Amino acid sequence: MAQIKKAEGFIDWLDQRLAVKKFMQVMMTEYWIPKNINFLWAMGVVLIVLFAILFVSGIFLLMYYKPDVKLAFDSVNYTIMQEVKYGWLWRHLHAVAASAIFLVIYIHMFVAIYYGSYKQGREVIWIGGMLLFMTFSAEAFSGYMLPWGQMSYWAAAVITNLFGGIPVIGPELVVWIRGNFVVSDATLTRFFMLHVVLLPVVIMALIAFHFYTLRFPHVGNELGEEIDFDKEAEKYKAGNKKESKVIPFWPMFLSKDIFVVCVFMVGFFYLTFFHFNFAMDPINFEPADSMKTPLHIYPEWYFLWSYEVLRGFFFSSDLGLIAFGIANGIFLFMPWLDRSPVVAPAHKRPMFMIWFWALIADLIVLTVYGKLPPTGVNAYIGFVASIAFLGLFAALPFITSIEAKKAGRAS
Repeated sequence: MAQIKKAEGFIDWLDQRLAVKKFMQVMMTEYWIPKNINFLWAMGVVLIVLFAILFVSGIFLLMYYKPDVKLAFDSVNYTIMQEVKYGWLWRHLHAVAASAIFLVIYIHMFVAIYYGSYKQGREVIWIGGMLLFMTFSAEAFSGYMLPWGQMSYWAAAVITNLFGGIPVIGPELVVWIRGNFVVSDATLTRFFMLHVVLLPVVIMALIAFHFYTLRFPHVGNELGEEIDFDKEAEKYKAGNKKESKVIPFWPMFLSKDIFVVCVFMVGFFYLTFFHFNFAMDPINFEPADSMKTPLHIYPEWYFLWSYEVLRGFFFSSDLGLIAFGIANGIFLFMPWLDRSPVVAPAHKRPMFMIWFWALIADLIVLTVYGKLPPTGVNAYIGFVASIAFLGLFAALPFITSIEAKKAGRAS
């Protein structure tokens, strides 16, 4: 049994029982971060803050929401918005945070791609991040259905119907997911359970996993430089702080993260109080009606690019479904599609730089045309952009292999 001495204070009392000082040392005061990183490395902390806002606001909304097709719409748009004191605030916080979190996820994701943060020992970090992205996507879709407005209902009908394209088990799988042959009360109850119980638990587990995997290879840096963290940490502890290439996570790095979070939250609360409607589709303020199909069905903005890939193959629903599946899973394989051993920012990798910005441009086109009706020239632009998206990932191994050969000759 451990020897317990008279505590010199509350922290010492905790330390003897929970080793809090050692925990803080390992996780914060002696967890070393490279100096040469910019504010974009703070996006992970911003995501944690946004998830906390979603979690807390979701709990308040849960107190008054009714997961019933006859009551859901009114519980959101009348009870919460008009009868509950500050109910409108909690709903606006939840809706804006749901959109903002995807904006930051995309920034975080493409910063990692730009700086090659998925390479050389960081593959598991990348996989954990992409699993988080997929789980957040499922969480967002399940939440989008809960207000039971027109777009909620029909988006659920379209997305659940996609599973019908899976060979052999597809039709039965659709019925199992919906709990009925059509989108109904059973479907709403299922997605309510996913949104408030199962998926948040999975997300919290994946966040812990993501941070755990980040602890070992350490955080990357702007130059892709290989840093001897132990050697540089000794310099810092010896007092050579200017010469050292690292700083402790707390208080040096986290204080900068907190500053970035504060700046971000100014914009977040501005949207919450003055432009909350940007996160809400006007059609979704109409109650769900299975007999009245909207003229044009589309998902939230953060799903538009993948939706356009699905819709781009307008001449074949099977090809569209295959392309949709590839588009939503292809990022997971970035560490293996990039064949180059070079770990450096994109601006130091000329061919990769072209590939990166071509991908960003194509995703913007897919997002813009995903919200437009798929008629006339729009359909053909969507098809070309969908082919381009798949083609860019097909070309990546060849582009990076050429870069690898050049790097081999240079060395």
